[in-house]
Amino acid sequence: MNPSESTSSPHRPPPLEGIRVLDLSRVLAGPWCAQNLGDLGADVIKVERPGAGDDTRHWGPPYLQDPGGQDTTESAYYLCCNRNKRSITADIATPEGAALIRELAQKCDVLIENYKVGGLAKYGLDYDSLSKLNPRLIYCSITGFGQTGPWAGRPGYDFMVQGVGGIMSITGERDDLPGGGPQKVGVAITDVMTGMYATVAVLAALQERQRSGLGQYLDLALFDCHLAMLANQTSSYLTSGIAPKRIGNAHQTVVPYQTFATRDGHLIVAVGNDAQYRAYCKAIGAPELSEDPRFVTNSLRIAHREELIALLVEIMKEGQRDDWIAKLVAAGVPCGPINDIGQAFDHPQAQARGLRCEIPHPLGAAPFTASPLRFSASPVQYRRAPPLLGQHTEEVLREVLGGEG
Repeated sequence: MNPSESTSSPHRPPPLEGIRVLDLSRVLAGPWCAQNLGDLGADVIKVERPGAGDDTRHWGPPYLQDPGGQDTTESAYYLCCNRNKRSITADIATPEGAALIRELAQKCDVLIENYKVGGLAKYGLDYDSLSKLNPRLIYCSITGFGQTGPWAGRPGYDFMVQGVGGIMSITGERDDLPGGGPQKVGVAITDVMTGMYATVAVLAALQERQRSGLGQYLDLALFDCHLAMLANQTSSYLTSGIAPKRIGNAHQTVVPYQTFATRDGHLIVAVGNDAQYRAYCKAIGAPELSEDPRFVTNSLRIAHREELIALLVEIMKEGQRDDWIAKLVAAGVPCGPINDIGQAFDHPQAQARGLRCEIPHPLGAAPFTASPLRFSASPVQYRRAPPLLGQHTEEVLREVLGGEG
């Protein structure tokens, strides 16, 4: 039995059913947060610029293809973070558009925006203005550097924050080796993690509102979230006063924990403790390395990293990748191949978990990656494909505001 599947009577409603979210954000961090809330059952109303919409609608190719295999106008980038939403168009720079947003905000529980600091105040759409109309409103602002500090007014993009925030100083090959130098992460990780932190903040604020009856203002910054997500790396610096450096595919504080070349490819070996190290040495036919006084503990292996890794490299390159993996799995040593994204989706574990899904879309079935959130009784539901620009304007105005559309 899969513990994430309910064995009782019919599923309960989604956790956030009855919560309405007004999503004024675009690109990735804000939409990622709003999509999480939509996956959990919230009614998410995405507000977009007439004629243009979210910037990412145009960030292609690739684009969604219609049943005939022809490109549509919906980019893959946009599709990744906008399911379970309804799209309306409104020009907030006009008095009519701003008034419409104020009306909607009075009917919503959460508002998400990622405009520049102070950018919405001139339209009367800032927290101070809207909270007077709806004291229960939870207002989540996402900016590059937050609402305070000397850089508060600067625009913030993921790539720039990866540089300013430090992750590029610990990502990539060592500076003294070929290919060394600053390297960004292969996905907009700061945006994604800021969206995740924003999701946590919104959920916590909704819970707090149960006690106080009042909403509040949430100030989320890419820069703050970036430093927070560096986890043990920032802790290492704060503890030692020494900033970690790039070390390629190795680990600063665990050895051996890296990639190794074999005769026909590469694999990852992730030895997390001394017992696993001993098992690893035995599995590769070098039990003497587990008894060598230079390598018996992780602290000693860090001190003698160069000597140990040189020995292991010579051993590992003599075998076949899958043969090594089979031996290490049998010995209980964490390891695995290095897949591309297609191979990852083709992996039997990904297929067993249903990680590739489709939602019917007006222009053709929209493929997407399933939410990793698994509930036994109130599961994530994929109710809506990422919407066309303005697809639900009439529906939302009629349903939420009682307008004619």
